[in-house]
Amino acid sequence: ELVPDDVTIKMVLERIAEPDAANGYVLDGFPRTVAQAEALDVALKSKGQALDVAPLVEVDTEELVRRLAGRWICRKCQTPYHDQTAPPKKKGVCDKCGGELYQRDDDKPEVVRARLETYERQTAPLNGYYERQGKLVRINGQQDVDKVTADLLKAVSKVASR
Repeated sequence: ELVPDDVTIKMVLERIAEPDAANGYVLDGFPRTVAQAEALDVALKSKGQALDVAPLVEVDTEELVRRLAGRWICRKCQTPYHDQTAPPKKKGVCDKCGGELYQRDDDKPEVVRARLETYERQTAPLNGYYERQGKLVRINGQQDVDKVTADLLKAVSKVASR
């Protein structure tokens, strides 16, 4: 179950009121629905603020499943691994401490697919919401990490330079 919108928005507003957010902040994973976005807009407007940009890192479904379903973590030292991009030297064993590698339930392919279906139903409508406001910036998430990072920084720096 999701935390009620009013509770979540209150927590976000309290957090972004902290001194370290005075020059800007990034919200990751919130808002998740149009209703949350609308409530957040109202709350920010009452404080003379507004969201400036909504970056959307786009990656196709099969690539997301491949990326997420390949993740493994060491039980002892929490070192992350990936079947394809960062495999351990010995399957199931941490290179650093010899601990057992495990896969979180959230990273199993069937759970990843269910999460993506939930995203399409609940969160994808935010794309249109922010696009209509001229705030949506689409970023190709299938590029290499450095290019995605550069594109994200470019999207945010345009806001910072205003």
